[in-house]
Amino acid sequence: MRIKTALISVSDKSGLVPFAKALVELGIEILSTGGTATVLEASKIPVTKVSDYTQSPEILDGRVKTLHPRIHGGILARQDDPGHQSELEKHSIKPIGLVVVNLYPFIETVSSEEVSLEVAIEQIDIGGPTMLRAAAKNSTSVTVSVDPNDYPIILDELKTNEGTVSSGTRHHLAVKAFQHTASYDTAIASYLSDENTSKDEIPTNFELGLKSVRLLRYGENPHQKAALYASTSGVLEGFLAAHQHQGKDLSFNNLVDAQAAWQLCSEFSDSACAIIKHTNPCGVAKAATVEECFQLALECDPVSAFGSVISFNREVDRKTAESIGNLFVELIIAPTFSKSALEHFSKKKNLRLLALPHDGNSSASIELKSINGGFLGQSVDNYRVQENDLTIVTEKKPDARQMADLLFAWKVCKHVKSNAIVMALNSQTTGIGAGQMSRVDSVQLAVQKANLPLPGGVLASDAFFPFRDGIDAAAEVGIRAVIQPGGSIRDPEVIDAANQHGIAMVHTGIRHFRH
Repeated sequence: MRIKTALISVSDKSGLVPFAKALVELGIEILSTGGTATVLEASKIPVTKVSDYTQSPEILDGRVKTLHPRIHGGILARQDDPGHQSELEKHSIKPIGLVVVNLYPFIETVSSEEVSLEVAIEQIDIGGPTMLRAAAKNSTSVTVSVDPNDYPIILDELKTNEGTVSSGTRHHLAVKAFQHTASYDTAIASYLSDENTSKDEIPTNFELGLKSVRLLRYGENPHQKAALYASTSGVLEGFLAAHQHQGKDLSFNNLVDAQAAWQLCSEFSDSACAIIKHTNPCGVAKAATVEECFQLALECDPVSAFGSVISFNREVDRKTAESIGNLFVELIIAPTFSKSALEHFSKKKNLRLLALPHDGNSSASIELKSINGGFLGQSVDNYRVQENDLTIVTEKKPDARQMADLLFAWKVCKHVKSNAIVMALNSQTTGIGAGQMSRVDSVQLAVQKANLPLPGGVLASDAFFPFRDGIDAAAEVGIRAVIQPGGSIRDPEVIDAANQHGIAMVHTGIRHFRH
């Protein structure tokens, strides 16, 4: 059936006037409300106000204006149902063949930290979602639009199909409308939940409102499809707000590794560098300058650094850029890059440079992991151990240099896949053992991977030692101090081993498993 009447009520007025003019030229009558009607009238476009059509005024400060049988009857009536059409005639209701609606700017409103709950509540649209759902439900008879980008498609079909829109396009637009209202409701539920949920609580319901920002070339492997998703709130945070200076598009693996590198560097208030490979650090260091940080981190495992992601928590300068030299690196992430550093890196066209500030903690309060059939949610591991949190459990006490290295190694260990062992000396990692099935294996792997002297260094373990064998293995290579959570039934045996070897040991009381 040819579209004769369109209902237009939009918050986003992009492209509204030329679209409405084109509809009128096609002989379509326009019903409209409030601000939309005002804009159309100011542009000399014929429009019938909904309140005039329904003979019911807008009431309650505009809260009620389209909730009327003459509106929803016209939207919900099926064109192929004679009974529906008869009822429309009986009640003098016009069939509404086109519904163009987008919703109150709730998401934009609550993106401001200063917004009050009362103001946010008033931006919850009622009539808009009702009209959209009605039109989308009746997409066999009605065309619905929520996006100004779809106006040209609708006009093209109206012009070429004698005032009608194809069933395929109607179906596509109906799905888009349901997605629009679902995202809108999710944003409202999420905002109101945050208002009533303590940051220390796990929410009873977790609404995921996500939209695809862009397709990625592939996932972890070429045979896997992948996409990058962002919140439907439209507020870009974290890596989606990062600025890419140069290089190829970020891949799935780039983003995963960059996240790991960024989180690790965010642990440190001093200048630091982390070199990441497959989400595990292969070298981390603190130093007085950014360039020295990189050189010390690289020394730990220069072989594994090939094809890595490098993170800094300070601006990358020209000297650091030159120091990276011909090392093949996938991506470098830092808060900023100096102009001269960018000039130097510009010779490496494929190298990705990502600017993202280090804020010290994750902006998220809950992190999710998918499992078959559902999701796991947990609070983010932002716990940071301080020196006064530690308990010295051995006869030998760590000296000041050892204590500093223990805290450094502990921060790194938190970001290594379990079972995790980190060896360090003078704020530089010397050996890292990641992801082994037994803790002593991780100790032995750290020794095997070590590219620097280990004697006199310290060792961090992400969880307790279940047996003394890990301590014995550490003592063989000259480790002089150990930091670990403690809490094993064999703690006395492990502490005795440390005492026998003259090793200082401290307990954190906190575990940092990472799976």
